[in-house]
Amino acid sequence: GVAYLTREMEADLGVMISASHNPVPDNGIKFFGSDGFKLSDDQEQEIEHLLDQDNPDLPRPVGEDIVHYSDYFEGAQKYISYLKSTVDVDLAGMKIALDGAHGSTSSLAPFLFGDLEADTVTIGCNPNGYNINQEVGSTHPESLAKVVVESECDFGLAFDGDGDRLIAIDEKGNIVDGDQIMFIIGQAMSKNQELNNNMIVSTVMSNLGFYKALENEGIQSNKTKVGDRYVVEEMRRGNYNLGGEQSGHIVLMDYNTTGDGLLTGVQLASIIKMTGKSLSQLTSQMKKYPQSLVNVRVTDKYRVEENIDVQEIMTKVEVEMNGEGRILVRPSGTE
Repeated sequence: GVAYLTREMEADLGVMISASHNPVPDNGIKFFGSDGFKLSDDQEQEIEHLLDQDNPDLPRPVGEDIVHYSDYFEGAQKYISYLKSTVDVDLAGMKIALDGAHGSTSSLAPFLFGDLEADTVTIGCNPNGYNINQEVGSTHPESLAKVVVESECDFGLAFDGDGDRLIAIDEKGNIVDGDQIMFIIGQAMSKNQELNNNMIVSTVMSNLGFYKALENEGIQSNKTKVGDRYVVEEMRRGNYNLGGEQSGHIVLMDYNTTGDGLLTGVQLASIIKMTGKSLSQLTSQMKKYPQSLVNVRVTDKYRVEENIDVQEIMTKVEVEMNGEGRILVRPSGTE
């Protein structure tokens, strides 16, 4: 929402206090430029450099010298209206479970889907300033899965604390991750000839089954490093309009400049409504391959990739898998 409103209001800058999918102590600051895109790595590093300097010549404004504060409720309404305008159907007759992760979508998600005439069941929509992402949200979809089955919902949508991720739950309680959501939306866009260059941008962490499913649909794919920032950079470079990550960051460039869980949820719901298929039927066209993530502590994470012994083992394993699997070794971006 902040990215959209920064662009829409022609603001100089958008600022969000966010820990993403993490708990309160991990809070940081996310910046958006006047165009709605995240600031580049270089720009963020320059800001950090200036903050770290003890330079008396730098201005130190406080309070209203920085910005005039107002509770911009109209902005939320404008954002909701915009999201509704991106789909051509209402959701009448659908029962949807929503998990706001006790975060930014806690009030917006029920408002949006209720406005689209869906019957909603909610969890994780009672923020108290400290409980964000605690046992709820996109990193704890099992909570919503239980609600979907017990309440006999058509599907569920789990957002993360700052609302840029979405993980879905089908009517049987199965988790539908970002790869599967990208496949469903990409398939629909391709059939409607709305997928630019018939290409989806993903990261190296996407499941092999995702790429196999795209091949079967005649859809091309492009891989980037892990991080929605790199996905967006590649999308802008190639003029692609769909990309994302397995974790649930989905970027629909026709409508927004960054990952937007509410936008993704509305698009997914409209596809379910228009096709008349259940979410489990839509996901059945993509067979997920077994995937295991193992974290290993090393003394120098960047030298591991260049290690000849590691490279030889990787090559040997991939030859044995004969195109039916792959192995990825990469340094962590956060540790």
